[in-house]
Amino acid sequence: MKIARILAATASALLVAVALAACTNAVTPGSAPSHDPKTAKIGLLLPDSVTARYENADKPYFEAELKSLCPGCKLLYANADGDASKQQQQAESMLAQGVSVLVLDPFDSKAAASIASDAQANGIPVISYDRLVASKHLDYYISFDNEKVGQLQAQALVEKLQADGKGTGDHGILMLNGSPTDNNALLFKKGAHEVIDESGITLLAEYDTPGWDPAKAQDWVTGQITQYGNRIDGIYAANDVLAGAAIASLKAADVSPLRPVVGQDAELAAVQRILAGDQYMTVYKAIQPEAEKAAQLAVALTKSERPRGATTVRVAGASIPSFLLPVTPVRASNVEATVVKDEFYGPSTVSEICTDYKSACAKHGIG
Repeated sequence: MKIARILAATASALLVAVALAACTNAVTPGSAPSHDPKTAKIGLLLPDSVTARYENADKPYFEAELKSLCPGCKLLYANADGDASKQQQQAESMLAQGVSVLVLDPFDSKAAASIASDAQANGIPVISYDRLVASKHLDYYISFDNEKVGQLQAQALVEKLQADGKGTGDHGILMLNGSPTDNNALLFKKGAHEVIDESGITLLAEYDTPGWDPAKAQDWVTGQITQYGNRIDGIYAANDVLAGAAIASLKAADVSPLRPVVGQDAELAAVQRILAGDQYMTVYKAIQPEAEKAAQLAVALTKSERPRGATTVRVAGASIPSFLLPVTPVRASNVEATVVKDEFYGPSTVSEICTDYKSACAKHGIG
């Protein structure tokens, strides 16, 4: 009996010791481990390589601002290349390397919730960048007014068709939406439907493009041209990559004149198409202030600072401090006042646009 009591006491002591050790090693959710803010590692996770802006604008602008604010900080960067599982692995690698903050632009908004949860469990704050992660475990969200993007796109298309007396009866439009796993795509679609559904314009068909894949988008539009022929009076495309795919389908089918196509992102190729008359409009989102704001928030978080959000966005039952930046519709008439004025493609913006489009640029007073 005496031996039994000794063993029981020993076991109890061991359990208490293990419990105390667990409490000592646990990280309080939402509180970052101790890092030196002057040499912190910042993780930047971007979603795909299909959309040109991520490699050409978001990453370099973020990196430049980070270097300016914290010369000793190290950027850990990864692009998911349109693969949610790959993005999960990239995030796990960054956590293992000891990042102080994760800036996460999710390829799949729902799947990325596990990344945010894992980060919080390790005391690492998360900034949801450009696309909203479907998680309450976020410290900030920074993006654009994405419903407004869809509204502006749809309004431009509706007004064009109404001015031309098109889009009603057995004639109408196609809606080429973005990826169903991207929360932004859902917001673009919602905003566009708010305008189109009240306009009297006929919606012939719509498609949610898996992974924003332009090849799938082009195949779908080609099929709709076969089905509806010249009853198609215009095309809503959720971004400029999809707009380019739609225009390629129209050209391949020898549709003449080309139907008005709207997009967004103000990609270089899209602006060139607009000046040449192949694309009707795009929506300009000034990426530099978005990327710079994300870098500023990341550096602040390494110092345990919590800047106040301009607004809040509700997600998974939580109110997330947020910054939603304004957007601007762009047609040929205001390319000069928007992307050129802001040097959107760098100091050589004019030559980037105009080298192969000299006559189109001259026509619109650019160059």
